[in-house]
This record gives sequence, structure tokens and C-alpha cells, in this order.
Amino acid sequence: MTATQAKTKPRTKTKTKASSQQRPSKSRTKAKPKPPALPARGDVKAADTWDLKSLFASDQAWERAFRAWEKKIDGYAEFRGTLGQSADRLAACLKFDSQFDRQGERLGYYAMLRVTEDTSNSASQALQGRYQNVASRAGQAASYIRPEILKIPAAKMKKFLAAKPLRPYRLLLERMLRFKPHTLSHKEEQLLAMQSEMASAASKAFRQLNDADLKFGALKNEHGESLELTNSTYALFMRSPKRSVRRTAFEQLYGQYQAHENTLAATLGGSIQRDIYYARARRHPSAREAALFADRVPVSVYDNLIESVHHHLPALYRYYDLRRRKMRLKQIHHYDTYVPILSKIEKRHTWRQACQVILRALEPLGSDYCGVLEQGLLGRWCDRYPNRGKQSGAFSAGSYDGDPYILMNYQPDVLDHVFTLAHEAGHSMHSYCSSQAQPFEYYNYTIFVAEVASTFNEQLLSRYLRDRARTDEERAYLINHDIDSIRGTIIRQTMFAEFEKITHELAEAGEPLTVERFKTVYRELLVQYFGPDFVLDDALDLECFRIPHFYRAFYVYKYATGLSAAIALSHRVLEGGASELNDYMSFLRGGCSKYPLDLLRDAGVDMEQPDAVNTALEHFGHLVDELDDLL
Repeated sequence: MTATQAKTKPRTKTKTKASSQQRPSKSRTKAKPKPPALPARGDVKAADTWDLKSLFASDQAWERAFRAWEKKIDGYAEFRGTLGQSADRLAACLKFDSQFDRQGERLGYYAMLRVTEDTSNSASQALQGRYQNVASRAGQAASYIRPEILKIPAAKMKKFLAAKPLRPYRLLLERMLRFKPHTLSHKEEQLLAMQSEMASAASKAFRQLNDADLKFGALKNEHGESLELTNSTYALFMRSPKRSVRRTAFEQLYGQYQAHENTLAATLGGSIQRDIYYARARRHPSAREAALFADRVPVSVYDNLIESVHHHLPALYRYYDLRRRKMRLKQIHHYDTYVPILSKIEKRHTWRQACQVILRALEPLGSDYCGVLEQGLLGRWCDRYPNRGKQSGAFSAGSYDGDPYILMNYQPDVLDHVFTLAHEAGHSMHSYCSSQAQPFEYYNYTIFVAEVASTFNEQLLSRYLRDRARTDEERAYLINHDIDSIRGTIIRQTMFAEFEKITHELAEAGEPLTVERFKTVYRELLVQYFGPDFVLDDALDLECFRIPHFYRAFYVYKYATGLSAAIALSHRVLEGGASELNDYMSFLRGGCSKYPLDLLRDAGVDMEQPDAVNTALEHFGHLVDELDDLL
């Protein structure tokens, strides 16, 4: 199988909760007017929508290509049982597979993007459903490829790799062969594959409980309006300027988690046991090493991250004390950490103005980069504004043969949306540069490096806006934005990563993961990460039971390493010259042609050393000091 997504759901690069912090909002003394009704999709101006013609001119064109693609599935049978015959035969199979995946990727992205325009559109849903069905069939038809390749004797494979027909696929094969010691017999692999539904039971149970069955009731906001409390609206209540609202929301939410803590502990424990089972079945030393294996990331990267954050925690304690003082609180609680210190800065950016600000901020990346991005942002890469039924949030969806599209729900009065657009533009330009420079097999970069290009753009935008702030209040607002970004993306995610490390090690040592054990581990981390002068409510121990990321263990550390690398690289480019810029642009063009650590090392940061994380956290400390001076 190639390193593409055609036989799976198309991947988008999204501004996640980990990298997106709650932004200050201006408090008001009267109820807000109701927002105007959203337009139907058909009433949106074409210029404000993306143009999907780089993928397909119409649904009818998609239909014709889809039918032709579906018929090609039978072509996989021709190669079954023959991959060890010769290098030519293996190359022919890999070429067929790659071409099939490339065509499928284009179909999949078009269907996915059409659905996000209006999630209630049944015709678009049908496109996506049919694509997913055929992609699943194709995956089954191609499932023999990896096992057959891994069965080829080492001496023969060595000769194959030296043969000219396999030159385009050498890296692909070498990466696949790394998994040989962790690949089981055909019958054992079949048994593991049969367990996939069962293995996802814990995460499914958590999602159903967390998203559907838990009911948190309603409460009144600072305007006296009664609103339902959910996991989504909880963030809104945490930004309320009225402390009693924040405290009530906190207690009401965690009251429900406490009522279900035994069930939640069982689901989380089951997910951890699943990780351990598969790691042991595939002969990995630990679940953590199994998770890091594909990216060839040593555990030292993970451990260095935790150690560096520990060393710099006093700067975080200073920030919490600064927040307490400026909010005039005797004590600071967790529900006091997201409400704005400052009133919202009144800055309106039309779409064109936002694009112009971003482009000026990104000028250090050169005219070629900015020229392409300008055409995309002011052209038809972006689906700009909300409409009825449109998917919420923002994402970038870059494919090999189409434009790197961006979904936004842009609001001109929200400064954070300018940052979000810069973030998604970073993803899109990463996809554009890698697809221009790499063959299909090696263009699609991994998650480990994905957040670097996006948060790099945010760093340049923040520096540009801070340098041009007209008042101390405006500069302080922007600095606070950066502080909360680092706090949420590097420090908080590292605490989560450390929790995953500790709980998996406890289970691997045979210690039962009870409700109290989970809470004790989490409480010790809270004490360490929030400091001696922070009031930790007992209910906060239950936070470990409401983090969805814990069901995809050893993933969140990538948010922290990604932003750390972005901060270090942005300093390097801004303070350097042509050589430093060329290093960074080579990184954007690298796709997955090298392992993530090698790509970043060539760009100028060695993530196997603690330097980049330390640079980011030292920057955090300087920002805290400056914010204190300004306020």
C-alpha cells in the first residue's frame, strides 16, 4: 500500500482545540441582538465559495470518474501471489496501486468537500457514502500487498531494492520493511484484523456517553439568558465575565462526570489495555514505543519535552499569579483561566483586509510563496462565510491533484478568525509546496510536522501585529493571545502526554487502573503544572475522564513539539537570511520524503535535543514578563 489516503477517509488539516485557545471577548451589560439568519447554500455568492473544478467540473464529471475507478478494483487480483517473482512484477503492482490511490484521493476529497458545504444535502451525502463503500472494497482487494512484500526473503528483497524499476518505490518499501519484525503470520494478522470492531468498543462507549448520554442541564449566563450546558457551550461559560456563572458551570459539568466516574474509568482503562495488547502482540517493548515507531521518533523526544516543560513551569506560575492580580482575585481557580484579562480589541477585517494583513506578515517567506497564496486566498481556494448546514470550524484539505482548499466560517469582527485563516493557509501552502516538489507517493506529510507550517504562520502574523500595535492595550491583548496559545498547546498538551505515559506504564507493570488511581495520578500532575498558589478544586481530578485525545494515546505530544518547532523556526527565519529561508522552504517541499525528525533537522531544528522546546518556553517567559509590565 502506498502512503496515501485514497482507501480511507480523506484527511484534513484542522485548527484543533489543542492549538486554538479561547480568545478574549468584550463583556456587555445587555443581551446581544440575535444574529441574522444564515443564507441557504444556493444563495451564497459564488465568489465567496471555493471552486472545486480543480478536482471535478461537476457532480456528473465525478460520477463518470467514479465508475471508471470502481471498475479498476478487479485489477488488484492480477498481482496476487506474484510479488516475489521479480522486481518488475513488484514495481508493476506498486505503480497500479499508486495510480489507483491517486485517482481515489481526488474522488474522495471532492465528495468530502461537497458534504461540508451543506451537511444536510442528501446528494452530497450519497457521493461520500458511495466513495467510502468502494474505498473499503478496494482496501480489502489490496490487503494482500503488504503481507506478500514482507514474506519476500531478505536477500531477494535486497536485490529488488537495487533494481531500476523499483527506484521510485524504494523509500516506500524500506519503510514497510521496518515493520517486518512487528508483523505476524497470516493467520495471526487475520485474527488481529477481526478484532478491530471490538478494539474500538471503549472509545465508542466514551463518545456515546460524553457526547450523547451525559446531560448537564441548563444555567443562566451573565445576561440572564438560560442556556443548555454541553461540552461545546462549556467553553462559552468559562469566558463569562461573571465569576458565579463560571463557577456554576464548572461544578455542574463535573458533577455529572463524578456521577459516572466508574464507567468512565472502565472505558479509559479498557482503551489503555487495548494499546498494551496490540503493542505486545506486535512485539514492541511498550505501548508508547509502538505508537512512536511509524514516525521513527525515539522516546527521548517525548521525555525531553516533559523535562523541558517541567523546568520552565515557574514562568507559568508567574502567569497565573499575574492573571489573579489583574482580575483582582484573592484566589485563582481553573474556571478563572479562560476568561479574558482584557476587553476585546475592536478590530474589523473584511476578508480582503484579513488576506492583505496575512500576506504582509508572511512577506519574509518570499514573493513566490506569497504570490501563490494571494491568488488562492483572494481567488477560489476558500469557502469563506457561514451558510445554513455548513460544517462548523475551519480546516485545510490539500490533495495532490487539486487546489489546497480551505473551509472557513469567517466573521469580520473576530480577530481570532484572522489567525485561523493564517493557520489554515499554512497547511494549504504546505500541501501546495509538497505536491509541487514530490511524487504522489511522498507528498503527503505526517501529523508530526503538519502543525509546524500552520503555527509558523501564526507566529509571523502575531509578530507583525504586535510590532504595529497602536496602544499598550492592543499590544498586551496580542501578547496574551500568544501566551495562551503556548500555554494550551505546549504546556497543557505535555501534561496530557505525561498522564498517558504514566498510566500506560502503570498498566504495563500490572497495576489496576481504578477510579482512585486515575484521579491520584491526575491530581499529582495538576499540582505540578498549576503551582503552589493555584486552588485546585477536587472536581478537577475528573478532567482526566473527559479528554477525548486519551483514546488515541501518544498523539497529543505532537501538538507541543509542532508549536515548539514553529516558534524556533520562525525566529530562525526572521533573524536569518537567504540560507535559513531556503531551509524552511525545503521543509515545506519535503512532504514525507524523509522521516519527520530528519525533515525538521534539515530545516534547522533538532527535535531530538531539547533546544527548540526550551526556546519556545523561554519565549513564553519573556511574554509573561512583558504582559506584566504592560498591564
